[in-house]
Formats: sequence, C-alpha cells, structure tokens
Amino acid sequence: MQIQPQKPTSLNPEEQFPGQVWVDPIVAPQTDDQRTTVAKVRFAPDARTAWHHHARGQFLHVTEGIARFGTRDGHVVDVHPGQTISIAPGEEHFHASSGGTFMEHIAILEAADDPAETTTWLEQITDDDYNGTPTD
Repeated sequence: MQIQPQKPTSLNPEEQFPGQVWVDPIVAPQTDDQRTTVAKVRFAPDARTAWHHHARGQFLHVTEGIARFGTRDGHVVDVHPGQTISIAPGEEHFHASSGGTFMEHIAILEAADDPAETTTWLEQITDDDYNGTPTD
C-alpha cells in the first residue's frame, strides 16, 4: 500500500480545451500492467473540449454544475451532479460546462496498448455543436 502525493493542478492546452479547463490528476498507472487514469477536471463557464475520442472509451462522473456532452450525430445531453456518462471506445464527442456555471467531473479512462493512442484530438467544436438542443 502506498499513499500518492497530490499532484499540482494544471491548465489544459487551449487547442484541446477552449476556455479555461483545469485538471487535477488523481490516479495514474504505477506499473506496466496498469492502464487506468483518473482525474478531476474543472471547466469555467462555457468552456469545452475539442472533438476527440478514446481508444478504450471513458467514464465521466459529474460532481458539480451541469455538464454538456455531444456526439457527432448531433446528440447532446446535459448531465447533472451524481450522474455518470459512459462514452464508447472510438466515439467522437465533446464535454463542456453548461448553464453559465462552473462544472466539475471525474474522468476515468484506460490507456491504449500504445499510450500515445489513448486519446485522439480533432478539430474544435462549433457554437452550433455546443448549443445543440439537449435531450436529458
């Protein structure tokens, strides 16, 4: 058993996270046979990610505010504190804060066989993508 030291908060890069989005790492692989990464991610009002997908999918547990998630087919949902959304492997999506407030979620994902292929970043979402009509 080992207690991990707290890692510093970092501001995510603007090209992947327009607006201000901070991340606090919680869990990272410690050995070659571990794949899981967990982080607390905080979005300023109306901040968002670019389109992206994950090789092994992702789970996002909303802890504060309202999170907006969208997929390429135009499906947009607002997710509230205490709810978890599951993103399928390879599904292109975005996450964002919604409702003009801060939003925080816990992000959980597993690394791909080649860690460089865990997350593939694509172009920025448009305001139309972000402002789609949510279906809760």
